[in-house]
Amino acid sequence: MSRPSYNYTVESPATFFLMGIPGLQSSYLGLAVSFSAMYSIALLGNSLIITVICMDSTLQEPMYFFLCVLAAVDIVMASSVVPKMVSIFSSGDSSISFNACFAQMYFVHAATAVETGLLLAMAFDRYVAICKPLHYRRILRPKLMLGLCVTIISRAVLSMTPLSWMLSHLPFCGSNVVPHSYCEHMAVAKLVCADPTPTSLYSLICSSIIVGSDTAFIAASYTLILRAVFSLSSKNAQRKALSTCGSHVGVMCLFYLPGMASIYITWLWQDVVPLHTQVLLADLYLIVPPTLNPVIYGIRTKQIRERMRMLMMCSFRKGLLT
Repeated sequence: MSRPSYNYTVESPATFFLMGIPGLQSSYLGLAVSFSAMYSIALLGNSLIITVICMDSTLQEPMYFFLCVLAAVDIVMASSVVPKMVSIFSSGDSSISFNACFAQMYFVHAATAVETGLLLAMAFDRYVAICKPLHYRRILRPKLMLGLCVTIISRAVLSMTPLSWMLSHLPFCGSNVVPHSYCEHMAVAKLVCADPTPTSLYSLICSSIIVGSDTAFIAASYTLILRAVFSLSSKNAQRKALSTCGSHVGVMCLFYLPGMASIYITWLWQDVVPLHTQVLLADLYLIVPPTLNPVIYGIRTKQIRERMRMLMMCSFRKGLLT
């Protein structure tokens, strides 16, 4: 696949060219197939989660409400980058307009900020359910849940809007080839001919504050949850509580571990870690959690697993009748 030529412009370029994953061009076909398969699973699984929760009146609880919103955010996050990635890997179509590049950047970073807030809200839900079960309905009223979601989305919008605005208003007078497979902030910042330190520093500080505060509150919630669980006299109740929390912890590990590794490798160890490893880690960070989240919740949450099976059986029977 031929690489786009490097262009040099005085004004901001009308088009960027995404390089893909430098050094892994020989694996592009396999990557296109793998990413297409994961994206299909993410779309199908998260759509099933949303459909099941919205259709079943027995699942109208706070935990499932947050899970439904999480599934929607996962679809947005994966859809922001994967179709373009697959296009690069399969056909070599690497061009993306200036506005589309910054729109992609905005949706990716905003979606990740919303997702970390939702994981905190889900941890709070489990804390109330296990530590204060008698007050669960009184505390987690619909008005509070809606307020939490609005707050989480507002925080993402208010924190990520300045990031995209600052970078998009810097002069781009160098190469218009982005050494990445999507418009990742640090990769685009390398192309400006002014000092990108303020916008890069804002990105690092903002991400660290949001993720750091969320993980601290999540850790505190689960510390209190574990203390309450192990004080239960019934072993069956302990297993049930730990099983419910286990799926949440698994989803959080999938999201936070590669995400933080990607951020700090790009900022601190970009000269040590090979570029293709950095780009591949950032790509997997955006596609693996949306792919596995519905699988984890579908397998570990009995109510969702049963409703999914019933929905698929009904759809299969209707297909046979028609």
